[in-house]
Amino acid sequence: MKDFMALYQNLVERCFNNCCNDFTSKALSTKEEFCINSCSDKFLKHSERVGLRFAEQNAEMMARGAQR
Repeated sequence: MKDFMALYQNLVERCFNNCCNDFTSKALSTKEEFCINSCSDKFLKHSERVGLRFAEQNAEMMARGAQR
């Protein structure tokens, strides 16, 4: 749970800082909304890919360790 919350916090902070820059309205502009959606989608896909690569690396290390 702690790792998920850290991932979520990083996502929110990064996308907010990159996309939200007009504070004259409570609502997001169309441009900001598109940016937030793109940013979060890219961030989550990247995190998923990194997780899969770590799992692959771990499986390879475990297989090498079992061969010894």
